[in-house]
Amino acid sequence: MGTMPIPYHNAFAGAPSRQALCYVGRVASGPTVSVSVDLDAVECYFRIHALPGEPPTDARFAILHRCLPRFAELFARHGVPATFFVVGRDLEEDSEGRRLLESLARDGHELANHSHNHRYELVRLGRARICQEIDHAHTAIAACSGQAPVGFRAPGYEVSAEVIDLLCERRYAYDSSAFPSVPYYTAKTLVMAAMRLAGRKSGSYLGNPAILRAPRTPYHPSDSDPYRRGQQPIWELPMAVSPWLRLPVIGTTLISAPDWLRTRLVAATLREPFLNLELHGIDLADADGDDFPPALIARQPDLRLPLARKLAALDATLTQARAAGATFKTLRQVTAAL
Repeated sequence: MGTMPIPYHNAFAGAPSRQALCYVGRVASGPTVSVSVDLDAVECYFRIHALPGEPPTDARFAILHRCLPRFAELFARHGVPATFFVVGRDLEEDSEGRRLLESLARDGHELANHSHNHRYELVRLGRARICQEIDHAHTAIAACSGQAPVGFRAPGYEVSAEVIDLLCERRYAYDSSAFPSVPYYTAKTLVMAAMRLAGRKSGSYLGNPAILRAPRTPYHPSDSDPYRRGQQPIWELPMAVSPWLRLPVIGTTLISAPDWLRTRLVAATLREPFLNLELHGIDLADADGDDFPPALIARQPDLRLPLARKLAALDATLTQARAAGATFKTLRQVTAAL
């Protein structure tokens, strides 16, 4: 096991049974909503689209410098305490981004662990290197926020029994990597196959299809299968998908879908006790004003959407949740109430 210079928090001693799933939201007048933002850097999208070289210097930290302040303003307007999944290396290489995240932590937002280098193939790195990815990011995030992180989200939504076991050893309270969306997984499979046929290998990772049968509600994973209920002390907090069809209810969908479809998807998920709404930093990128490389804009369709439209879609989503009587909590706060 890797070194752990920052103390790990015993966040799940005496974890309750499945009956706890009727927690907050049944007591309050509406559902509990957690909004999280994955702060994947521009270079992650270069890898996904198999673009050559490195992003230009001006674009390297565009997500933290340009997009993060927009999220801070959005959440302040709606009174939303959010969870930001932070890549540890960015805290070491970007002093301005670190200052912004320190300020958000002081304002009551949660900083959680998104690994140190955002390796999409995290589950294939081997135990020692997985430990390093978790531990180095843990140390950097704890030093930035003044509070040790208790939550983890794997790059590319791909987690394994080994990763869950390592998080349990480190007394993490929750993992939020499960994204059991059939349409999303199918689309990812087809895109990656098409890229291979075109002679371009994506840096993304197509994970275990067993994720498609993962529960849609919070659960304790099995010690042998992270996508089945079991007795591990950590909580798995799946990201939002719609009932029945399991359509993805994440930032990319919300900013891209027509208003009528976005409203219906959000309404369907708000009928349940808990909505785990996942966004990405790039969801509030302004391709024209944020110095994004033309090659990436050509490959990333949501980058070509006007910033005003994307802001309006997320504004409308949070307004719709508040009108439904939602209580907004960080994922740390939700887990503490389970």
